[in-house]
Amino acid sequence: MSCPTNVVRALRARGAIVLLLFLMSLLQTLPASGQEAVRVDGRVLNSEGASLAGATVRIVGSGVDAITRGDGTFSLPRVLPGTHTLLIERLGYAQETQSISVDGEPEAITVVMNPSALEIGGLLVTGTLSEREAMEALRPTSVLRGQELQQRLKGTVAATVASEPGMAAATMGPGIAQPVIRGMSGDRVLMLEDGARVADVSNTHADHPTALDPTSARRIEVVRGPANLLYGSNALGGVVNVIRDEVPSSVPYHTGGSATGQAASVNAGYGVSGSTLVGVTENVPLRLEGTGRASKDLRTPVGDLVNTDAETWSASVGTGWVDEWGFVSGAVRTYRHDYGVPGGFAGGHTVGVRTEMERTSSKLRAQFNEPFGPFSSLQVDGLFSDYSHTEIETAGIVGTIFERTLGSGDVIARHEGWGPFSAGAIGGRMSWEDLGYRGQLSTPDSRRYTAAGFVFEEIDLKPVRLEAGLRYDWVQVDPGQEDPAAPIGHVRSRTFHAGSGSIGLLYDFAGGFTVGTSVAQAFRAPDVGELYSEGPHLATYSYEVGNPDLETEVGRGVDAFVRYGSDVIRAEVTGFYNDIDGYIYAENTGRISRVQLPIYQHQGNDALFTGFEGSLRWQFADGFELDGTGSYVRSTLTDTDQPLPLTPPLHGRVGLAYDRTTWFVHGETELAAEQTRVGEFEDATPGYTVYHLAGGVRLTLGGRLNVLTLSLENLTDEEYRNHLSRVKEIMPEAGRGLRLTYRVVF
Repeated sequence: MSCPTNVVRALRARGAIVLLLFLMSLLQTLPASGQEAVRVDGRVLNSEGASLAGATVRIVGSGVDAITRGDGTFSLPRVLPGTHTLLIERLGYAQETQSISVDGEPEAITVVMNPSALEIGGLLVTGTLSEREAMEALRPTSVLRGQELQQRLKGTVAATVASEPGMAAATMGPGIAQPVIRGMSGDRVLMLEDGARVADVSNTHADHPTALDPTSARRIEVVRGPANLLYGSNALGGVVNVIRDEVPSSVPYHTGGSATGQAASVNAGYGVSGSTLVGVTENVPLRLEGTGRASKDLRTPVGDLVNTDAETWSASVGTGWVDEWGFVSGAVRTYRHDYGVPGGFAGGHTVGVRTEMERTSSKLRAQFNEPFGPFSSLQVDGLFSDYSHTEIETAGIVGTIFERTLGSGDVIARHEGWGPFSAGAIGGRMSWEDLGYRGQLSTPDSRRYTAAGFVFEEIDLKPVRLEAGLRYDWVQVDPGQEDPAAPIGHVRSRTFHAGSGSIGLLYDFAGGFTVGTSVAQAFRAPDVGELYSEGPHLATYSYEVGNPDLETEVGRGVDAFVRYGSDVIRAEVTGFYNDIDGYIYAENTGRISRVQLPIYQHQGNDALFTGFEGSLRWQFADGFELDGTGSYVRSTLTDTDQPLPLTPPLHGRVGLAYDRTTWFVHGETELAAEQTRVGEFEDATPGYTVYHLAGGVRLTLGGRLNVLTLSLENLTDEEYRNHLSRVKEIMPEAGRGLRLTYRVVF
């Protein structure tokens, strides 16, 4: 990366900090809220009366939380008068909720937690109007947190969530993975970080991982299906939201945080991360975070997958001003990921390609919780992101460079009871993006503008809840230069616009059963690469040709699910039907380019995705839990009745755990059927069965919760292949390996 570019990025980050500090000083002049907030103190105990350290106590819907200290005590600052719901979570114990009434100085609260092996899904914020239990969500969802997140934590977000219902990971080695939801990936899966888009180029090519490290995540939420109108109409597959609270929204009474260390034998990998939230003053929080990770080549049962070593580091700082009326906060993050793409394919480099990716982002969030007019709150978000991606050939020659600069603004105003509506929101989004291409690619530099507005309403008629939303998006793509005589067709400015909408119903039966269904229509505009790309992309060993005449994708989807929840069972089964007009994909033409690479050309054809997914968690005896998931998707090009390439087979997992409050052991079997429904120029992949074993301890040492997890993966050193792996022809998946994860909460 050139020195001038680094200087520009540093100045941009510094400018964001200066702007934030200016806003903080300005906000100090605002009049205080008419409501006087108080501090709520309490203590968390187990059923035997012993103090519990490391429990998280959260006021639902407020962003205010605390972690209990060694004596089990906690303090929640700035709690407004009224009735609130406390949510208390701690590894090895059942989730507890407690209603509190704040009027003046409340009495100290005591919470008693009972041991339980069943970890309930927790609160969900992605795709909802307000925080609510995952079991109450109208969309099929997964929440990965706590012990399960620590046990499944891997080097990429896609690999971490791959075992969830409806999920899979498309890979080109351990450091390159993209999430796949119901057979869809790329630009159809919206990647979020604390609810904000991740402005990278992972949606354009199979060798571009998401610029996110999951190590410091507090939880990861997945919402499956096309009805995510709060974030964007292009999320035909769904949304993955990595939540780490890097923009602080509250001031802690006591300093808290966590630190995580991880080591893995299968790639000689290691990583560390830590974050802390400090109250500088009663109005000013400070959040600091740092992450580092490194690994060597992946070991498989038949040898090493050469050129798959990787190194990642990330750091962020966030601060702001918090008052009774709300908060204005911001954060700056820098991220760098250097990794190798393995070689060995026809037309590819013998030893592969090296890639350097770097992202610097600045976020600003203002939330005003005092009512104004018909609205109960107003949230404004600003994002600026600068991203670069450089692919380097074996001789140190730069092959291709991708650059993306994004500036965006979002606003959402929420209301509570309003006529027939129990809750709702209205909002909008505007953004601009500069996309640059260098090296051997002939894709023209382009600029993309987007604007959108939406309304989302909810009617609660207990036991029935209805949700409905409408969104309108406008997208304009301008290439740097119009070229009517380009080999790929007439390269010109394109404008796309369309409406999206969804309607859903949830019915809560007595006895713990809930059924739900939703119908949605969403659209996606083709991205710049699909429109204008032209040239070799050595990391994926392909010569890519765009199509300037592509039209929008329009998807219509139907979901129907049934859930059951009790103190000992959580279960859900979902069926889905997604019909997409003009589905865009890169088709292998069977021809070889002048540089001896296979030619892939973007086409738009109608496609149909149907399937099901399910999950089960059952505490069938004291301490014993049975858990499992299953997923299946069938994808078809409707005009030719041919399967789409790289569609995951029927797959799932089943596990048995024995969990006590201070230790646990968990055995799991991962299964996949043979995939014989393959696209042109694609081979079938055999099924497989792989065994995993994990165990761990949870101890309170020095007044802090310490969690140590040891996992033995691929217990029998099975040679198996993931159908979604681009390198499955030359090497299988990872062999037997130990993974150690240690986490301390303070």
